[in-house]
Amino acid sequence: MDSVEISTVVYVPPEEAYDFLADFEGYADYSNHLDGVDRHGDGGPGTEYDIRLSWWKLEYTVRSAVTELDRPNTIDWRLVKDLNAHGRWVVEPAPDEAPPDRGSASRVRLVIRFDADSASSDMLDLPRLVSLSWVVEKVKPIVLQEAERVVERIVADLEGEPRAVELTLHEAPDAV
Repeated sequence: MDSVEISTVVYVPPEEAYDFLADFEGYADYSNHLDGVDRHGDGGPGTEYDIRLSWWKLEYTVRSAVTELDRPNTIDWRLVKDLNAHGRWVVEPAPDEAPPDRGSASRVRLVIRFDADSASSDMLDLPRLVSLSWVVEKVKPIVLQEAERVVERIVADLEGEPRAVELTLHEAPDAV
């Protein structure tokens, strides 16, 4: 399986960062390509979410399920259709990273493990003459730009003011 791990620091206590991350339905407020999130369940383990995405001429709904919650530390999830992927949000206290005028800081990590071979062009209903590899190459830079924009918007809401946010891409994340 392939994996990716990114993290950033937010200047709020871990509990506040965790509560924000656990509100999956609120994610749609931050991305230009996330059209909505529908919850099926009470928000606890077993709850499934339909995450509706769109870009260019493509629309796709990802179905994910919460597999475990450990407040305020981790939120584990897996995809339940089309792609073989699972991951977790990890929230850790980061007191050494808080600036003097802030009382708290947390490091927030997103760890994803996925089988790239489980993706197929059939699941996206691609237009004629458009290959999945072409879409993947076009989407990569958009995903990175969108991730930075989304994280900056989230941090501004959490902290009460905008600031530049550094995303750290980790080379070899721990297994999830």
